[in-house]
Amino acid sequence: MINVTLYTRKDCHLCEQIKTDLEALQEDIPHRLVEVDIDGDPSLQSAFGEFIPVVEIGPYRLKAPITRQELHMTLGAASDRRTQLVDIHGDAYHALVQRSQTVSKADRFSFWLSKHYLAVVSFVLFLYVGLPFLAPTLMEAGIPGAARAIYIMYSPLCHQFGFRSFFLFGEQPYYPLKEAGLSGVLDFESATGITGLANPNGLARLQARAYIGNPVQGYKVALCERDVAIYASMLFFAIFFALSKRRIKPLHWMFWLLLGLGPIGLDGFSQLFSQFQWAWLVQYLPYRESTPFLRTMTGAFFGFFTAWYGIPYLEETMRESRQLFIKKFAVSDAAN
Repeated sequence: MINVTLYTRKDCHLCEQIKTDLEALQEDIPHRLVEVDIDGDPSLQSAFGEFIPVVEIGPYRLKAPITRQELHMTLGAASDRRTQLVDIHGDAYHALVQRSQTVSKADRFSFWLSKHYLAVVSFVLFLYVGLPFLAPTLMEAGIPGAARAIYIMYSPLCHQFGFRSFFLFGEQPYYPLKEAGLSGVLDFESATGITGLANPNGLARLQARAYIGNPVQGYKVALCERDVAIYASMLFFAIFFALSKRRIKPLHWMFWLLLGLGPIGLDGFSQLFSQFQWAWLVQYLPYRESTPFLRTMTGAFFGFFTAWYGIPYLEETMRESRQLFIKKFAVSDAAN
């Protein structure tokens, strides 16, 4: 039997007329009417609110105003198409129809995820950027075993250089290299006694990676300054997007390149290439070490504008998924 999906809402007089017309056509072309109230989900309101009533018959969609003749023609076309599919595919087509009317646990989980994905993403970001701050807190609390487990867990995900990381519970929030040129700040070499850090391939950098801190300097956050800024700003945008009721449009890719990728690429790559000290490049790009402020700012720009570029597109995908599942659930209820 053909499924006819009517997207409707309360006090819709045109919808009632559609139902009357479909009932009159029932004897001529048998069909099953499935009603979906668009006010039950914001994605449906956004998709159909201006066009109610909307009727879907097989692959065909009709928007108001809809005449009885249009309904009859569309029902006939859908019926002919169904007959052809049965003739061509037989049992395979019937199996496909049966699956489309059966709601599985995976369907229900996917529907739940499509509604709550933003909370899931925000929670994961909160954990990802929050646990690195728990590591120095545990060190300060005298629980080094648990703290070191966090440092080890994050070590494949970040370089964890002490001179590019925040510190908690110490004299300073950061200890940059002498080459960063920050006055009035104790540099990492002087604070730790680890020297030779200007060489990007030296063993000293392995020591700086392993250095956690002490009661005087404080204890290192398990993610570097730039990574903290990236993921914290992603979390900030996710919360801001939720507060906007998910109405923010995706950022254009050109603005993402300019505002998100541009600053972090310029700061990061200019630092990286300058420290190789290639003879042909030194005259154009002298040795430089980025500052905590620049690493944090460019990381925040990258994270915020990347989230602005990606999360609204993810919302569009999830919105479409919710619409499909709501329709499938309604069809399943009507069929059973």
